Amino acid sequence: VQAELRRSGLEEMIAAGLVLTGGAAKMEGLVELAEEIFHMPVCVGAPRHVLGLTEAARNPIYATGVGLALYGLEQEAQERRRTGLLGGSWRARVDAAAGTIQAMRRWLQDRM
Repeated sequence: VQAELRRSGLEEMIAAGLVLTGGAAKMEGLVELAEEIFHMPVCVGAPRHVLGLTEAARNPIYATGVGLALYGLEQEAQERRRTGLLGGSWRARVDAAAGTIQAMRRWLQDRM
C-alpha cells in the first residue's frame, strides 16, 4: 500500500492518517505495524449509521460494503433531487433509502 501511495503521488495528501477496513484489519498488531510503516495515525474502521445489524455495525469486515452502499444511496438521492424525481420531499427520500437498507439488511442476515 505504501509503495502504491508513493507511486500515485497521493502519500503527501494524507493529512489525518489511515483507516483500515476488511477482515485483515482485525489482525492483532496490524494497527501498530501500519503506524510504524506509515509514520502516521492508523485506526480500524467499522460501519456507522447502520441500525438493526449489530454484528455488521461493529465489524470492519463490512465497513467497505456498507460505505459503498451508503455512498450509492446518497448519489442516487442527489440525482433524483437534480432531476426533480423526488421533488424535494424529505419523506420520499427516506422511503427510497429505507427500501435499499432493508434489502441490505436481508442480504447480510442471510450470510451471518
